Amino acid sequence: MINIHEKTLHDLEFPTVLQQVSEHCITVLGHEKALQIAPFNSKDDLLIALLLTNEYLSSFHNNNRIPNHGFDAITKELQLLRIENTYLEVHSLKKIVSISLTTNEIVIFLEKFKDYYPTLNQFASHIEVSKVIIEKTDAIVDRFGDIKDNASNLLYELRQSINKIKGKINQSFATALHAYHQMEYLDDIRESVVDNKRVLAVKAMYRRKVKGAIMGGSKTGSIVYIEPETTLQFSRELNNLEYEEKEEVIRILKELTNFIRPFSPLLTDSQSFLIDIDIIAAKAKYAKSMNAILPEISEEKNMHLRDAYHPLLYLNNLKKKVKTFPQSIDLQKEKRVIVISGPNAGGKSITLKTVGLLQVMLQSGLLIPVHERSKVCVFDRILSDIGDNQSIENHLSTYSYRLKQMNYFLKKCNKNTLFLIDEFGTGSDPELGGALAETFLEEFYHREAFGIITTHYSNLKILANELPFMENANMLFDEKTLEPLYKLVIGQAGSSFTFEVAQKNGIPYSLINRAKKKIERSKVRFDETIAKLQKERSKLEKTGESLKLNEKKKIQEADKLEEINAKIQKKLESYQELYDSNQRLIYLGQKINDIAEKYFENKQKKELMGEFFKIVQIENSKRKKVSVKEKKVIKEKEIKVKQEAEKVVTVIREKKKAAKEKSKPIEKPKPVLKVGDRVRMEDGRAIGSIDKIEKNKAVVNYGMFTTNVSIEQLELVEAKK
Repeated sequence: MINIHEKTLHDLEFPTVLQQVSEHCITVLGHEKALQIAPFNSKDDLLIALLLTNEYLSSFHNNNRIPNHGFDAITKELQLLRIENTYLEVHSLKKIVSISLTTNEIVIFLEKFKDYYPTLNQFASHIEVSKVIIEKTDAIVDRFGDIKDNASNLLYELRQSINKIKGKINQSFATALHAYHQMEYLDDIRESVVDNKRVLAVKAMYRRKVKGAIMGGSKTGSIVYIEPETTLQFSRELNNLEYEEKEEVIRILKELTNFIRPFSPLLTDSQSFLIDIDIIAAKAKYAKSMNAILPEISEEKNMHLRDAYHPLLYLNNLKKKVKTFPQSIDLQKEKRVIVISGPNAGGKSITLKTVGLLQVMLQSGLLIPVHERSKVCVFDRILSDIGDNQSIENHLSTYSYRLKQMNYFLKKCNKNTLFLIDEFGTGSDPELGGALAETFLEEFYHREAFGIITTHYSNLKILANELPFMENANMLFDEKTLEPLYKLVIGQAGSSFTFEVAQKNGIPYSLINRAKKKIERSKVRFDETIAKLQKERSKLEKTGESLKLNEKKKIQEADKLEEINAKIQKKLESYQELYDSNQRLIYLGQKINDIAEKYFENKQKKELMGEFFKIVQIENSKRKKVSVKEKKVIKEKEIKVKQEAEKVVTVIREKKKAAKEKSKPIEKPKPVLKVGDRVRMEDGRAIGSIDKIEKNKAVVNYGMFTTNVSIEQLELVEAKK
């Protein structure tokens, strides 16, 4: 059973996170429910909630976006449905139809894409897809929100009668208006409307001459508004018909409401489902705003937070465009308790709160901003003691309050607990408070609880160094400027840099020296040693990073050199092969040349053939006997090599051609060639003169010979003078 105290949630500023989540809700009921999100009591329910949010988050990054879930609350309508003889107005019916349509659309969509959203589909599977309410309401109410004429036979007849009566009223009024206008009894405006009835605007002096009912008058009293006697009878009849129509509409609405009443549980489920979808969507949007993910959840008590951000700090810095420093921290059975020390304003408390808030968020079904390789686990209880703990209401001092907290911790602490304590041991005499804090820490440790504490007490740092499953940690500071680097380093305690910080803030050196003399020398030496170690650690960190960078560069350079070396070796081998082949050919050439010279002198054919056959035999003896299959393989290899070479040559040719085209000057118009002009072929060197030109062809004389060439292939060297 998981149980996280309300105080812990407030200590870690979880309500602020919920406020931010609720701002992503698009419905009023969703907004209200989001503020009530709390850690889950059951691990199974928690895992389902995390999967629901993670699946909804994935919908932002694919083409199958989940349909809109916005709706108007039907809470009042559901209350009315529980009361007998009540009926729903048209606008309420429209809201019920809308919520049914929205629910149906989402449930059908999730069933269609259940491979993408298996958990969401399972979550929606209990909602029945029903179109009965929608169809029944649509048959009675039109899209403008009016009851349709054919909703009942009586309503149809009543509306027909009403239309006829209205026609008679208009006709009789028009007759009276025309008659009295001719008699000049009417004012310039002639008519007006009073209580939705057309009335004559009669001059006050003629009011007794116009028969009808007086409906009022103008402010000045110069006009009296009279409904003509001829329309009065029809108006009374219209009032009766309109009353009957209203009664029939109420009867129809009651009938429709009674039809919907049995579906109240389904409508209640639909509204609850849409509220839950709104909260899941809000969690997913919140996760997206800070790149939050669902890390691996370990069955064992094993937490590895890598590049973890404090959500509130991250989002606040994002608005200000300020960098947020992530932290990495490990908690496991062999490293259960971490003691963080170091000067104030270095980020100790933020690191503590980051771990606590992320754990609470995760256990409330929210995704967390960590690296994807992170690993988390679930704790049954999270205990915290963070911030100013002075209680005015209970008249308790800070120390008394902290002792009460420690007592509560002792009652609840076990191997499934995560405890978070900021500034452990403060509020009392340093030596006595430190001793008591050490005892508490030992007790938590022996109960195998997991925890992170921040402290300035040396005895707690020493304890962390002595116990095997407890570790020291510190927040790195720049050794020269004493500015915080906001980086947590596990394995070494941090110095409080008390005197160094005091000196940096302008406290006279003489006063600092006097202060040093007032405390135990061993304490100063211990703090100095830690400070030196921390400075050395900082230097080593920088050196290590520099060495890693240089090593990486050297490996890259070595890889490049090896690659170049391999290429050169390959070229050398191919050149060696080529050289050997050429040498062999030269040798064979020399032999054949010697035989040829011998034959030239003695003309002995037989001797020539014998010598030649001897050379062939010698060469063949050097060759290996190759099977047909091997010959085929060799030939294929040769063809492949040839094709690759052709490709390379083609690419080179194309590049050369492109370069040539680029460097080619703008072509000038070709000169007209004439007989006697000195010319040469394009890309040729020999120069000749044109003897004759016929049909776009020229006879070019090169001295030793003449040739017919197309004029287009010739370029002018020198024109005939």
